[in-house]
Amino acid sequence: MEGTFFITLDYLKQLGACREGQREFQRVFPDGGEYQAILDRCADEGRLDFGSWLLNHIGATNDVRIYEEKIDAPNRGIIFAGDIKLKSGANVKFLFSGESIEAGEGIQAGEGIKAGWGIKAGRGIEAGEGIQAGEGIEAGWGIEAGRGIKAGCGIKAGRGIEAGKDFCVFAGLNIKKSEWPIFAVVTAKEKPTNLISGYWKQRENTL
Repeated sequence: MEGTFFITLDYLKQLGACREGQREFQRVFPDGGEYQAILDRCADEGRLDFGSWLLNHIGATNDVRIYEEKIDAPNRGIIFAGDIKLKSGANVKFLFSGESIEAGEGIQAGEGIKAGWGIKAGRGIEAGEGIQAGEGIEAGWGIEAGRGIKAGCGIKAGRGIEAGKDFCVFAGLNIKKSEWPIFAVVTAKEKPTNLISGYWKQRENTL
């Protein structure tokens, strides 16, 4: 599916959109609109609630969005239904992808970071709220969240892995427990104190 997939008010009603969502959609897109254009508008207006709902109900696309320069926009969010590739890094309000998120440097979000597949950053990954990936999470530096950290497969950090106070770290959510040592390995300099699931393995060469 492509981001040009056309959405109408009747289609939103069929999906079970709330009345507020229907009203806002009709106001901004009275004749309907393309899927990705709607997600972009939700991000621009800070409506993560609407955008994430739509992403969850319609799903990922085959599109790829490449950002050549570092994004330094802490008050701006990104919701993209396909793959997000950051040649450098990003400091944004929130970062949601229907597929994967990959950054050459670090990723920082004041709110949450979520990907349908994997999240990978050359440096650190930091979110004021939760971090969630359908597959694995990997950072060259540390991984830190204000809330929980959830990965369908493994979690790998060059430094530490830290969830928010009284929140937990979950790996292997999409993997059988017997296969955790293969597909749901959690690696860092030190074991997260609140690691609930996944196979812990001390990172080699902790210097």
